[in-house]
Amino acid sequence: MKFMDYQLSVTQHLAQWALSLKAAQVPELIRQRSQTSFLDTVGVAIAGSKTRVGALAKKIGLQGDPSGSSTVFCGAARSTATAAAFINGTCAHALDFDDNCYAGVVHGSAVIVPASLAIAQLVNATGQEMLTAFIAGSECEYALGAASQNVLYAKGWWTTGVLGPIGAAVAASCLLKLDVNQMTSALGLAISGTGGSKACFGSDAKPLLAGRASEAGVVCALMAMQGATGPIQAVESPNGLINLFNQGTFDNASIHRLGKSWFAQSPGVDIKRIPVCLSSHAAIDAVLELVLTNKISLDLIDAITCDVPPMVRRNLVYDQPQTVQQSQFSMPFAMAVSLLYGTLTLAHLNETLLEDRALTALMSRVHMTTSSLWDDKRLSKDAPEGAGVEVLLTNGQAFQSFRAQPRGSVEFPLTLDEIKKKFFGCVEPVLGYEKTQALFTTLGILDGQEKVRNLFDGLGWT
Repeated sequence: MKFMDYQLSVTQHLAQWALSLKAAQVPELIRQRSQTSFLDTVGVAIAGSKTRVGALAKKIGLQGDPSGSSTVFCGAARSTATAAAFINGTCAHALDFDDNCYAGVVHGSAVIVPASLAIAQLVNATGQEMLTAFIAGSECEYALGAASQNVLYAKGWWTTGVLGPIGAAVAASCLLKLDVNQMTSALGLAISGTGGSKACFGSDAKPLLAGRASEAGVVCALMAMQGATGPIQAVESPNGLINLFNQGTFDNASIHRLGKSWFAQSPGVDIKRIPVCLSSHAAIDAVLELVLTNKISLDLIDAITCDVPPMVRRNLVYDQPQTVQQSQFSMPFAMAVSLLYGTLTLAHLNETLLEDRALTALMSRVHMTTSSLWDDKRLSKDAPEGAGVEVLLTNGQAFQSFRAQPRGSVEFPLTLDEIKKKFFGCVEPVLGYEKTQALFTTLGILDGQEKVRNLFDGLGWT
């Protein structure tokens, strides 16, 4: 039965397309962008390995037999593919510094990269095979995300937790060379047990859910390889993903778009330049531009008002953050730090800074609102996390700016130098300069015939 036969279930379509995808069929631009996402994700995961939640994931993940072929970023250990996917997936999202795609509003790479790496090392795949599997998993997850038309996300489900196991299962299944029936079962298993709510924001639950999503995809693929079966109509069943999670909304055309055009290109994948929720980035760019262009002294600012879409208000729930994790979902924190220091880096994510009087004073002047401007559906689509910013001075002067997309988005991508600077900022404190340079060079030529099992040998973790 041909792929375009609409009698196939959604999971059968995904399985047939993913397993038929060859490296040569992927446009060079998509391979380059995917390689950048892979490199960026490894970088933020290595940085995340030094966080408290990263260490907790390692402690739990390695409780069983730690032996295996798959690299664990929290130290120089190797472990089973399932443990490595869980630990590295948690680390990749621990700092909320990983990439994002608006096809579903998902952190795709943080889940799919660890799953791809874990299974690629298990089967001793080449870099090209691993990257192709990563692309297949990403495109399938983004296709489902696009088909959801973001109803899923708007309802309060955390789409990374819900859709992540699907992308991870596709990537793992491709590398394990499952057949169509086996991958269909893997996807059925993954979808049947999926979940995650946005109540996790600002807590350990968020990165741990990313880790669990990566682990789930790997487990489901391995189970399917051993003969476990899953529901064929896990998406469209009356009790399936569409009805239970998405109020029955589903754009089937997004599934049939696979291979004709690429979600990695449109809507594309945003690479974060600062380690806080992407919902604050456009507003930060807008306020920095206003202050710098108009040479505004911070002590003359009476109030900063951010007019943002409802999604931003729902994501940035901590106006007075009490912890570092809460501060990453706080517009006042992100704006105040950026204004005081000219940027926001990993170094600013610490408990001491939250008690700084200058910071808290400036934070108290930052406010969010959602005006009727965002009733325009076209604007909400073009600027899903955009912001109109007004800076009001004590003398009554007011300055306004609007930013639809932040730096790091597909429209305003980071330069190669900025991507390298971010990678070094994440990895060098862990590995040192020379090993960071070696890893950056290696990941930059990942798309080749070199085996990846020993990709991280000789680097060592401090």
